[in-house]
Amino acid sequence: MSAKADLAIRGAVVVSDGAYARDILIRDGRISALVEAGASTAKHEIDARGLLALPGVVDAHVHFNEPGRTDWEGWASGSRAAAAGGTTTVLDMPLNSVPPVLDGASFDLKRAAAERASVVDFALWGGLVDVDPGALRELSERGAVGVKAFLCDSGVPEFPAISDEDLVPALRAAADAGLVVALHCEDEALVREATARVRGTGRSDVGAWPSSRPPLVEVRAVARACAAAREARARIHIVHVSAVEALGAVGAARDMGTDVTAETCPHYLTFDEDDLAGQGAALKCAPPIRDARNRDGLWRALLEGRIDFVASDHSPCSPELKDGADLFAAWGGVAGAQSLLPAVFGGAMARASGAIDVRKVAGFAVWRLSTRPAKRFGLWPRKGAIAPGSDADVVLFDPDREWALDRERSYTRGVDPYVGRSFRGKVVRTLVAGRTVYNELETVTNPARGRFIGRGEVAEG
Repeated sequence: MSAKADLAIRGAVVVSDGAYARDILIRDGRISALVEAGASTAKHEIDARGLLALPGVVDAHVHFNEPGRTDWEGWASGSRAAAAGGTTTVLDMPLNSVPPVLDGASFDLKRAAAERASVVDFALWGGLVDVDPGALRELSERGAVGVKAFLCDSGVPEFPAISDEDLVPALRAAADAGLVVALHCEDEALVREATARVRGTGRSDVGAWPSSRPPLVEVRAVARACAAAREARARIHIVHVSAVEALGAVGAARDMGTDVTAETCPHYLTFDEDDLAGQGAALKCAPPIRDARNRDGLWRALLEGRIDFVASDHSPCSPELKDGADLFAAWGGVAGAQSLLPAVFGGAMARASGAIDVRKVAGFAVWRLSTRPAKRFGLWPRKGAIAPGSDADVVLFDPDREWALDRERSYTRGVDPYVGRSFRGKVVRTLVAGRTVYNELETVTNPARGRFIGRGEVAEG
């Protein structure tokens, strides 16, 4: 019989590099062993019979905005929403906080804000707005998982887009600093041209928004980003792919040896233009939500592995910034951290054919939401696995539960477009480093203890 653990999670089917019934033993915040039922003793126990035990979700793309725009979303509210959705580690973007994370000093401010309030663990992205090797070295030395750049207007004046002439030198400087570059890929010239054309007709309705940012906007920008990365010998990551046509450029770049990955988001996999027409500004984002054909194409690409993983791009704002009849004037960002895992698992279940193997679908969700992002950004195997030595970040999940999100249980400060949405698969309990941070049966009142997780060596996979 193994040595006594601090905590044992008993009776669950562990889904991580396979699916098998094991008791999970936790000591000092890490997984100490996976053992046969009853082959252990522990100070405390959790009865998880009938549930799946999944590695905590690693959400590679959130905007918690603190310090600065904390009234839009802060670490306390954002991390609480993440925990309720089974996310145990978030990778926070350098904007829309004030100041944005562009150097060592601003990185330190963001880290301190998160350490005060986050209930989940976190890593931080830096920003790439020009060619400044010194700032990139500061970010790299502090353990940033990478840097983010825009190929079009970011929406906030303090975070300018990277200029055309700076793109290759900036990517080269990031590569020299050992940093992957996340790129928002929309072609600014095409956006302006299409927007002027649409606005010139007098349209400001919901349907005008996707017309102002057609798929070609993404296709051209992704192709340019991949060509620049190849020239600079840089590692890049294409964020929030919404147009399935843009994946052609990603595949071609991979074939030529470019180190490029791509993500999509739950709102692109869940909603379509009809939902945008119904919900309006709650679903306004850039790139925009597109039609059902495109949504189904994204699902096919995800299931085939042409999209590497799914991240929430959780980017809420104060509700008044979503008001008004003119969609172009509303803030563009979707709240979704809490619904990431249920949306992906339920969507995959709905698309499974033949006799549905729940464990296989759960394994797909684990790879696309936990293991793959953890590997890409240098956090694996500490994150993204249930294995001896890994952090004890565990989600107890009921794959058969059918439920709907109500307003009272949506924890974001922003407008949540998933409220009223029905799901298949429910997070029952979330643990970070062996400590419960969400429990559907009771309010968790322990103080925040989210830890900063620095980038390690990027693993292959």
